[in-house]
Order: sequence, then structure tokens, then C-alpha cells
Amino acid sequence: MGQALYRKYRSRSLDEIIGQSHITAILKRAIDANRIAHAYLLTGPKGVGKTSIARILAHEINKLPYSDESSHLDIVEIDAASNNSVEDIRDLRERVQIAPSSAEKKIYIIDEVHMLSKSAFNALLKTLEEPPEHVVFILATTDVDKLPATILSRVQRFNFRAAIPADNAKHLRTIADAEGIAIDDDALSLIAERSDGSFRNSVSLLDQLRHASDESISREIVERVLGLADSDIVTQLLNAYAEDDLGKIVALVDHTEAYGTPAVILADQLIAALRQHIIDQPSLLPLLDRLLEVRRSAWPYIKLLTALTADMSSQPRKAVPKLRHYRHHHTHQR
Repeated sequence: MGQALYRKYRSRSLDEIIGQSHITAILKRAIDANRIAHAYLLTGPKGVGKTSIARILAHEINKLPYSDESSHLDIVEIDAASNNSVEDIRDLRERVQIAPSSAEKKIYIIDEVHMLSKSAFNALLKTLEEPPEHVVFILATTDVDKLPATILSRVQRFNFRAAIPADNAKHLRTIADAEGIAIDDDALSLIAERSDGSFRNSVSLLDQLRHASDESISREIVERVLGLADSDIVTQLLNAYAEDDLGKIVALVDHTEAYGTPAVILADQLIAALRQHIIDQPSLLPLLDRLLEVRRSAWPYIKLLTALTADMSSQPRKAVPKLRHYRHHHTHQR
């Protein structure tokens, strides 16, 4: 069985981390100057490199080589989702008193740290206030708002950015060329746009699509595999909205549902299209706001229709001109 692409192309050093140079530059200088903090907090969305950087940082602090197979007694990973009780943290407090076995620092990586219970946070706080000299904590979370202010004030915090589509697409092109995957640039751009700002998600999608065609993978193939509505449908829907054409709106939404595009995905595509026009056409803001609610609705189909028809009037919406063909930042006509 072949290795998953996201594992094969996972970064092995701080220099290989993509899209987080505002973080890696600081960490590299700190390591070079031997100014290591006692606790770091890595925050941001999933799939942007927090765990990779935590592992790499742990090894580089101790001047150890790193790979996916790396394992060291003095680098301990803890999943806070399953080790979140006060007893778990009290046990950790006892263990941190033990000196490293061979490395300079004993490093504890606590992933999803926001999952700790309130009492566990209180127990961890005592260790963060007066940590042993030989200990470094690296905390990672996707939900920093759940962390107590007392914890935040005792760590060096690094905020990770969601992957920029252009950087993501460039990264995908490098992998595709290395793997001999024939795929159009337009298709890579769409994968990057549909990855929720996650490098990991985008590489996983590329892995999924690599056998989707005997020829070069096109944008149309990606749309089909991901269950996206045709770009023409998105344009027609927005123009039907501009014309207050209720019948056409219902027909188009029903058409996309029948061909396998859920209302939530169609709403996301409409949002992406609207963002291209919102500066020139601020009158579209109320529609954008309503479409954002579709994903959170228990009845997305009804919510989508409501979003597209909520402000219909007997007069055409003159402030909202018909939109040019939508193509995810491209103008290529199918």
C-alpha cells in the first residue's frame, strides 16, 4: 500500500514549512540564539501545520534529526482530548520533575489543549508558573477562545494562518509534478479553494483525485468528484436573484440537488462568487450574510431558498446588476 501524499510530503524542518514564515522566522532565530521559552502556544485552524511545527520544534530545540518515524523518550506527545482530567495533569506534573534521559530538554507536546477540563487547566497552570528548567511545553489548539486567560498570559503565542489558495496551489503543483500526476492548473486552483485553508486537506484531495482520469485531470473532473455545481449554474442563480425570478431560482436549486450538489455546497459556491463582486456591489452584502447561515441550518435547502428570495419585491432590484460569468476567480467559459 502506498504512503498517503500528505504524510509523504509533510515538512521535516522549519525551513520546509509553507505559509507560516511569520512564525518559523521567529522560532529559527530563537533556536539559533538559544533563547528557548518554557511554553509555546500554537493556535489556528486544522491542517495548517501546528502539529508538524510542534514536532519539528521539539527536535530542533534538542538538536535532533526529525522524520515521521522519529521517536525519543524526551519528546512526549499528549492528546488532551483523551487525557483531559485533573488526574492526568497531576500525573504530568510529577513526571516533569524527572530530568531528560539524554536530550537537553524534556518536551511535552499537548495537542487540542482546549479539551482540558477546568480543574485540569488549574493544575497545568501551577506547572506553567514555575516550570523546571529542563522542561518545555508546546501547546496546540484549534479553539484558543476556550483557553483561560491565565494560561494565555504564561505562553508565547503563535497564530497560524489559513493557507492562501495561491500558495496552496503552488504547493500542490510541486507535489503533482514530483508524483507524475497530470492535472491542469485550473483544477489545482479549485482544489486549493475547496480545502478550507488547509494544506493537509488540499493534499488529501489531490491524493483522492490522482486516479480520477486516464488523461490530465481537468477542473470539470474536480467539480464532478467534489459534488460541485457547474459554474454556469452559479452565475445563472445570481442573475436570477438580480432579476427577482423566483421560478428560475427554485428550478436551478432543485436541478443542482437532483444532480447531487447539496444546498450547503451550493451556498458555499455562491458565497465564493459574491466575494468577487462585493466591493463593487455592496448591495449584495445582505444576501452574503444570509448565505452564511445555510451551513448552520438544520434545513439547508429551505434556508438557501429563503436566502435567495427573502428580499424579493415587485420591482427589479436595479442596484444589483447581472453578474459576469463566475469561474472561481477565472473567466474561462466551459
